[in-house]
Amino acid sequence: MSNQSTEKSSGSHHPQTLSAVDFHSATLGVAANTMKNELSRMAHTIQDMKSRRAFQNEMDNFFILFTRYLNEKSKGTKLNWDKVKEPSPEQIIPYKKIPKCDNPEYLNKLAVLKLNGGLGTTMGCIGPKSAIEVRDGMTFLDLSVRQIEYLNSKHDVNVPFILMNSFNTDEETKRIVHKYSSHKINILTFNQSRYPRINKESLLPMTRSPNADISQWYPPGHGDLFESMCNSGILDQLISEGKEYLFVSNVDNLGAVVDLNILQHMVESDTEFLMEVTDKTKADIKGGTLIDYEGTVRLLEVAQVPPEHMEEFKSIKKFRIFNTNNLWINLKAIKRINDEKEFNMEVIANSKTLESGEKVIQLETAVGAAIKHFKNAHGINVPRSRFLPVKSTSDLFLVTSDLYSLNHGELVMNPKRLFETVPLVKLGDEFKKVSNFLSRFQSIPGILELDHLTVTGDVRFGAGVTLKGTVIIVANHGSRIDIPPHSLLENKVVSGNLVLLEH
Repeated sequence: MSNQSTEKSSGSHHPQTLSAVDFHSATLGVAANTMKNELSRMAHTIQDMKSRRAFQNEMDNFFILFTRYLNEKSKGTKLNWDKVKEPSPEQIIPYKKIPKCDNPEYLNKLAVLKLNGGLGTTMGCIGPKSAIEVRDGMTFLDLSVRQIEYLNSKHDVNVPFILMNSFNTDEETKRIVHKYSSHKINILTFNQSRYPRINKESLLPMTRSPNADISQWYPPGHGDLFESMCNSGILDQLISEGKEYLFVSNVDNLGAVVDLNILQHMVESDTEFLMEVTDKTKADIKGGTLIDYEGTVRLLEVAQVPPEHMEEFKSIKKFRIFNTNNLWINLKAIKRINDEKEFNMEVIANSKTLESGEKVIQLETAVGAAIKHFKNAHGINVPRSRFLPVKSTSDLFLVTSDLYSLNHGELVMNPKRLFETVPLVKLGDEFKKVSNFLSRFQSIPGILELDHLTVTGDVRFGAGVTLKGTVIIVANHGSRIDIPPHSLLENKVVSGNLVLLEH
């Protein structure tokens, strides 16, 4: 910048000289043009015109995301922290203030969608995460189907069940769905977009062909929901069938069941977008939160927070709630905003290093960030019971325990649990994969009176063990601890290398 000011003061003029900012802009302009040419070249290799149009449509959406990423990179898009305010009482309504629903007629206008793009790799499983067994031999998918089937038969309605798959989960999910063909439930599936991974150095797509190996593509996060629903024809189909409202949730959130009170509130308050939020605990410090930004309700994700304000974001004093990703959305509003090309959620740039060592960027968006585009959008502070995600085997430990029972596919907290809070459970690396987790428990311990459990190292549990209060079990490296059948551990620390005797 000092060179620039010297030139101005001397009055000299060098048309070829670019300031650092101009140089950056020119570079990004070249990157956008080169990307556009490359996407166009790939599209023209497809002979079938219908397939070519579908590919071009997908790549057009990717290109819009890419150019927004370039713009944000050049201008910077961190929020003005001084404008970040706590939501007003009108922007977040407590669940207990919503009137009870006596009339289920609104169910005729509802569709339920599960975000089913993820694999079970973090839990050591192959295939869609939704196919992992979580309770009584039933998978996430089984439980969801059972819930909707019961809802339909109880109220004599036809709520369709929709799965948004990714190219990673589509084939296996369709195979699994066949087994529900005799059930009283209408199951629809569609694929979210397939975007090319971007080489970090060249800012060009990794792939050179539309038919390249899937390792060169990625599903662009659940913010892609709106465009994919439009592109697949699912949105128009639902609207033509008289559906007006969509309940969206993550397939691994076992607490996300249809709630008639929330549905009625949505209809009667003429709201286009509702986000279920719940009170934050210290385990939820990275979850996105709702804020008031210049009078508009917005989703604030951890990636948008300036580093100097990170501790403030994580505190539970200023930001007391977080997004469960249970969303209620008006279908016609989705169509209107998409037709106007107004969906411009904040771009999340994920950097990854492939096995080949190549560094790539994946551009994604979050579905909750769309809240700013909908009329009369707000949050509802729901009970914690509506947020029961299974992201790890520590979560699996909780949902398979005596803390819950199953009722028509819905997990219900055991009334014998004296506290509403769920125990804090931390299982070590030896329990990380589902297969290892299962091999270490002859049966899941009774935990109705448990507050906190930490287990690390080579630890195994016999059948019928009961845990109460705070229990910490640490097997040192090279050592093993066996907890014998029917043991009671209450406020105990067990460490070293031992086999507890029967007692």
